[in-house]
Amino acid sequence: MSTRSEEPLDIGRIRDEFPILERDVGDGQRVVYLDNAATSQTPDRVVDAMSDYYRETNANVHRGIHHLSQEASLAYENAHDRLAEFVGASGGREEMVFTKNTTEGLNLVAYGWGLRELEPGDEVVLTEMEHHSSLVTWQQIAKRTGADLTFIGVDEAGRLNMDHARELIGPNTEMVSVAHVSNTLGTINPIAELADLAHAEDSFIFADGAQAVPHHSVDVEELDVDFYAFSGHKMCGPTGIGGLYGKKELLAAMEPFMYGGGMVRKVEFDRTTWADVPEKFEAGTPPIAEGIALAEAADYLDDVGLDRIERHERELVEYAMGRLEEFDDIEIYGPPADERAGLVSFNLDGVHAHDLASIMNDHAVAIRPGDHCTQPLHDVLGTAASARASFYLYNTKDEVDELIAAIDEARELFA
Repeated sequence: MSTRSEEPLDIGRIRDEFPILERDVGDGQRVVYLDNAATSQTPDRVVDAMSDYYRETNANVHRGIHHLSQEASLAYENAHDRLAEFVGASGGREEMVFTKNTTEGLNLVAYGWGLRELEPGDEVVLTEMEHHSSLVTWQQIAKRTGADLTFIGVDEAGRLNMDHARELIGPNTEMVSVAHVSNTLGTINPIAELADLAHAEDSFIFADGAQAVPHHSVDVEELDVDFYAFSGHKMCGPTGIGGLYGKKELLAAMEPFMYGGGMVRKVEFDRTTWADVPEKFEAGTPPIAEGIALAEAADYLDDVGLDRIERHERELVEYAMGRLEEFDDIEIYGPPADERAGLVSFNLDGVHAHDLASIMNDHAVAIRPGDHCTQPLHDVLGTAASARASFYLYNTKDEVDELIAAIDEARELFA
């Protein structure tokens, strides 16, 4: 007998939870949403969680003793614990800070740790496939501190060159910052191995989990990362909310990089002491409704089953790449289908990615053209832009066929 984890997803039932997928976007065409690496859609129950908060609980947290404030505070604090559990952090809210998104999580560590700890001669090791959120942030911190940036290369198959990684991570390395999953190539990087290399040199590792947390189970303690960031809007949650995991002792020792109400313990005219984590890093009124809804999104993904979601996406990307590989005028970037997450970036000969996406839009197929916030990686790939189709739990093989049909239309138009 099959266990539940081995059962396929009930796509019809799942799609019923996302009414936007039935939206008519013109001329009777239903949207084919293949831009999930940018932002996923949101199920009704997550939208309801936000609505319920505003209708029944709406009050500020940690500032009042009345019933609504206490209720909101408890729900918001519990949401931290839930997201810590979701990524395998046993320290609960003491290891989970709510941020606006992955980008803010990166900046929080770069400013709170890097600006204070880095100095000339220190090295921050990145990869050639880093999102601008990581690359630009560490680049600017390096300019301020005098630290050096080095980049682990990407081989012709779109994999990280681990021999190069072992050469670069050395005695001067203070931080290794790497995408868990490339948002352009779909490459799944060996985070645990990189963590071992970093820790062997007494350095830290930061993993950008924006493209990983929504799609497969993540255990930060098993990976042994020091910091791990992710965004709610890519995992069926609201925009404006994300999470930063940090090992308890590291977050406790770090300085905040944003100041104001709610993050202080005692304020005097000449000095201030900070509140405990996570409040220390959450100045001002936090995203209360979004945090509560993000916890609901974590519940939703667990209820569906992340192992089943991952398997479904793997089937879709294998099918999509198989269809794309039927044509010799399409170039696909990244590793083989069985080694990547559920996205594929490609180019059609003679058609710019933006033109291709425009034609796709005429057929109600939503993809993303451009450099995907990875301009240096596209320089390595030898192209200014690519077209990216990215899949999630509610997508189907029929939608992949619609993608291929739209590509055929573009090919004919530009012939």
